[in-house]
Amino acid sequence: MNTIPRPLLIRLSYLARPFVAFFLRGNKYTDPIDGNSYRKFLPYGYEKVRENVLAPGTLSLERHRLFWLYLKNETSFFSEKLRVLHFAPEQAFLKRFRTLKNITYTTTDLNSPIADVKADICNLPFKDNSFDFMICNHVLEHIPDDTKAMKELYRVLAPNGTAIVQVPYDRNRTTTFEDNSITDPRERAAIFGQYDHVRVYGMDYFDKLQSVGFKVDSVDYTAKLSEKEVEKYRLPKGELLPVCRKV
Repeated sequence: MNTIPRPLLIRLSYLARPFVAFFLRGNKYTDPIDGNSYRKFLPYGYEKVRENVLAPGTLSLERHRLFWLYLKNETSFFSEKLRVLHFAPEQAFLKRFRTLKNITYTTTDLNSPIADVKADICNLPFKDNSFDFMICNHVLEHIPDDTKAMKELYRVLAPNGTAIVQVPYDRNRTTTFEDNSITDPRERAAIFGQYDHVRVYGMDYFDKLQSVGFKVDSVDYTAKLSEKEVEKYRLPKGELLPVCRKV
C-alpha cells in the first residue's frame, strides 16, 4: 500500500475481490452494504495495520459501513429526488449509487480512474448551489488548503442541502496539527499516519467546518446501535460523523 500508486491499487482490487470474498465466506461478521457475511474481514492500514476491518466483498472499511448505516436508516437518500456529488468515490458505494433511480449522481476526483469529473476540490467546475447532497469521505486530510476546499463544498451545496464530510481525526487532540515543512513521505507517514496526509485533525475540525458557514451536527451513530451490532458490522465505536448542512 505504501509503494503501489492508489489508482493502480483500485484497478487490481477489482480483479482480486471475488476470489478473496469466496475464500473468506462465513457467518461471524456481516457487511451491511451488500448483506454478505464472512468468517473474518481483512487487515488494512498504512503505518498502523488494523486487523479484521476490510470487508472482502465490497472492500468497505469501518467508516464506510458506519456511513452506510447512517445513510440508510437516518436519511432520505434512497427515496428522495436528490442531486448528489461524491468525492473520491469508493468502490463500496459506486455501483450501488449509480443504480438508484431517485438521484442524479456525479462523482469527482483529481486522480481516481473511476470518477466522472476530474477536478480539484479547491476549484470545482460546478455552479453555486448545484447539489442537494454531498459525500466527501477521507479527502480533506490530503488537501494542503483545506479551508479553500471547505468553502468550495459550501459554495456548490444547495440551501437546505447536506454534506457528510468524514476525515480521520484524533479525539484526544484538541487542535489540528500540520507542518508544511515535512515533505519526506516516510516522515509524513510516521507523523500524519499516511504518506499522503498533510495534517492530523483534532476536535477543532468540526469548528472549522462551521467557520465556513455550515451548520454541523457531530453524530455518534454507534451510540444508537447495540454492542453486538457494532461488533458484527465491525464499526468504529464512538466515531463522529460530521453531518453538515447549508441553511
